[in-house]
Amino acid sequence: MSDTLSLTPIGIIRTPYQEKQHAPRQPGVDKTSVIGTIELYPDKNFDQALEYLNGFERVWIISWFHKNSDWKPKVLPPRSGRTKRGVFATRSPHRPNPIGLSLCKLIDVKGRIVRVENPDLLDGTPILDIKPYIPYAEAFPDAEIGWLAEVENTEEKPYEVSVSLKAGEQAEWLKQNHGIHLLDRAVDILSFDPLPHSYRRIMKHDGGGFVIAIKSWRVLYTITGTDVSIIEIQSGYPNEVVTALDPSKETLHDQQAHLQFHQTWMK
Repeated sequence: MSDTLSLTPIGIIRTPYQEKQHAPRQPGVDKTSVIGTIELYPDKNFDQALEYLNGFERVWIISWFHKNSDWKPKVLPPRSGRTKRGVFATRSPHRPNPIGLSLCKLIDVKGRIVRVENPDLLDGTPILDIKPYIPYAEAFPDAEIGWLAEVENTEEKPYEVSVSLKAGEQAEWLKQNHGIHLLDRAVDILSFDPLPHSYRRIMKHDGGGFVIAIKSWRVLYTITGTDVSIIEIQSGYPNEVVTALDPSKETLHDQQAHLQFHQTWMK
């Protein structure tokens, strides 16, 4: 048997998410609906392969995490506290073979185009396969959930996270204008462990409280007992750096978003 396998994508998916930190970890939790469009390649008879899929409510999407360049044997999921877990015991995208598995609600199928609701994939992600979800064969609500059961059964209560009006407006502005979803990830992490540690780039803030870094963005918050209050969102770049940028060159992460964010929120 060969040590390598050859896979050929059947198409790509189009979504609003351009960067890994933009894609929501729990799509649909905030009750919003995001549409993803799977575009299968022409001249492969894929329009025939999609016949009769329309009658299913949900589909499995098998994809390739094309922006992951390495993998980690142990990772730190948001609900894992400070305990790293073996990657095969998690849903982390950092895997030896970066294969993704997403379950989405099927909206419709037209020709070679498949529209799905609330995908968690980046724009342009290669699609390897599509399979119908069959509840009687694939739904086992009473199945054991391993180390996650320890988290759910712990006596320590999770932290309650609230969001200030300003932070909410900033997050909505970033989402609507630049497709950047910050609060979903921040709330997910801070609900389980908002205290400083290097694994998640959480530290004390010079102005008081704490800050979590998510790529080039910063989320400021305070902790009172088991209550976490997100105060505001800030750019991770100083104003003098952003204002000195050459607009003809993309030299910073999320450059246009940071430039407009400084103009709008950090005057």
